[in-house]
Amino acid sequence: MSLKMISMVSEAEEEARQAILITARKSQEAVDEAHMVSAETIASTLARADSEIAHMMRASDHKATEDAKELASATANRLATLRARAERRLESAARQIVERIVKV
Repeated sequence: MSLKMISMVSEAEEEARQAILITARKSQEAVDEAHMVSAETIASTLARADSEIAHMMRASDHKATEDAKELASATANRLATLRARAERRLESAARQIVERIVKV
């Protein structure tokens, strides 16, 4: 082989090595970027999930408070009804006792 041919083969081999190194570096950069993007996506998804959980908890607390108020109101109404009924019965019972005692 001539010196020129050997030189051309050596240059081609060096260019191939350089192309391989460049490709490997670019591939690693792409992998690193993909890792960074996926980490950002995971962080964003977790933040959104935390926000949704907090919102759901506030909504649940609000609903529980409203339900408790409704239950307390209904209970107070029932208590007032039972108290009024008991007072009417008490008056009737007192009259009956007085009538029986006076008749005796």
